[in-house]
Amino acid sequence: MTRPYAPDHAEIDDPMPRAARRPIRRIGLLGGSFNPAHGGHRQISVMALQRLGLDEVWWLVSPQNPLKTADGMDSFEQRFERAAALARHPRIRVSELEVRLATRYTVDTLAALRRLYPDLAFVWMMGADNLVQLPEWQGWLEIVGSVPVAVFARPTYSLRALAGKAARRFARARLPEAAARGLVDCEPPAWVFLHTRLNPISATEIRRERRTGE
Repeated sequence: MTRPYAPDHAEIDDPMPRAARRPIRRIGLLGGSFNPAHGGHRQISVMALQRLGLDEVWWLVSPQNPLKTADGMDSFEQRFERAAALARHPRIRVSELEVRLATRYTVDTLAALRRLYPDLAFVWMMGADNLVQLPEWQGWLEIVGSVPVAVFARPTYSLRALAGKAARRFARARLPEAAARGLVDCEPPAWVFLHTRLNPISATEIRRERRTGE
């Protein structure tokens, strides 16, 4: 399995204060079931590398999304292997970190990543559909308060997302799109909404077509 970059023990134990050090890597985190991974995931990842000035994007394949039923869910191994086959980019890494960390909720995954990789700067990435749903996530206020967030437009969701509870709650923390490249350097809460060439592909539609084919 593809594993993300990890600093050695010397880097982790470096006694220099965090404020005096420059993060050595800028990492975008794209979490989800990836049931299945599709071209839309890759499209926003490549865009994030360019527009957010990231070094890498990590796909965090979830063992089981707490907000989704296990019905129709492929096994973790199947979802991971498809994601790894689809990524096909030297700076997109498919990771089983949530399995290794035994975390169920994003808020816990982020806390663990900050402990494990204190010299990495993270940006959480999500589609506009997830911004609509964000207030249902465990510890959603802590998530936004702990890491900058990049939101990508999705067909039929963007207007709802920008008018939704999460966007209204953190309206003053929103960066202009032109400032997206500086998002990773911002003290959270900070977020940006990126208008993109909308990709109509969705995992739900792929599963529906798969069932129809069967």
